Amino acid sequence: MPTRHADVTSVTAWVDDAGKAPSMHNAQPWKFRYAPTMNVLQLRMDTTRSMPRTDPSDRGMHISCGAALFNLRVAVAQAGWSTGIQLLPDPADPTLVATAVFTEYEGGDTVSSLYPAIDRRHSSREPFTDESVPDAVLDGLKGAARSEGASMSVLGDWQVDAVIELIREAEQDETLSPEVRAEIARWTGSGAGTSAGIPAYAFGPRHHGGRAPVRDFAVGRPVPDRSSAVFEQSPCLAVLGTSEDRPQDWLLAGQALERVLLQATLDGLSTSLNSQALEHDELRWLLRDPHSVSASAFPQMLLRLGYGPAVPATPRRSVSDVLEIEPGAPL
Repeated sequence: MPTRHADVTSVTAWVDDAGKAPSMHNAQPWKFRYAPTMNVLQLRMDTTRSMPRTDPSDRGMHISCGAALFNLRVAVAQAGWSTGIQLLPDPADPTLVATAVFTEYEGGDTVSSLYPAIDRRHSSREPFTDESVPDAVLDGLKGAARSEGASMSVLGDWQVDAVIELIREAEQDETLSPEVRAEIARWTGSGAGTSAGIPAYAFGPRHHGGRAPVRDFAVGRPVPDRSSAVFEQSPCLAVLGTSEDRPQDWLLAGQALERVLLQATLDGLSTSLNSQALEHDELRWLLRDPHSVSASAFPQMLLRLGYGPAVPATPRRSVSDVLEIEPGAPL
């Protein structure tokens, strides 16, 4: 029997869900192209959304695209299909980060249960309570990371202190670099536009106490009517890492990151991400120092987990902006 191909309407809906993934500064640096006759969806990095000052290696772009790829897998599975993924299929074309081929469900991928969390997951820069996250929940999140070929380490108190110091150093470096501040301003606040970036309403309040490391995207800019708040004193922080540090590992990290975030959302947790120290090679190396966090993995993202208020979604690019259909394709 001939293989049934996914129709354009279904693929468009799946890409819409893929685009709800988190990304560095919410830049959403992805582009999709679907060839219905070949039943192949390409995922590319949108290099017009690169950040040469804070992400010179494009590591963050790869992680962002990996997160979008995982959302795609979840949406496809929820619709009763299977996805054959090939990462970095063309060594001569590094912007082509993945291809996906769709087949009728063959079993084996159980990620469809995460689908309700795609719409509910939002990064929070609000204070969390000091209620502890149960060990059983954290173990489940560690398992989610492992299932995607990554690892997640929950930090102890002294490790949290070390990470906070690294983030403070990164904040100081950021303050002293007008080029970095300009790049951040492009994607945040009034410079963010209407379909991407982090709007001022998502900055969260200014710190007025507490130890939770939450990035302040205002970077010294005035934000009208912005409040201040006390954040948690004992933040639950975790480092997501991979065993190697190549582009394919960054894509795996992105998929693992989104799997963890979606599971955490279903578990009732609020989540936020912090890449600030990881944007500096010398600070990122310290994160994997055996006297700091772990020598078993290359750190790819810092997560903050806890119980906090619901927060609104940030803007999203339209499907028509990120998805190209091969000309002449039937609907």
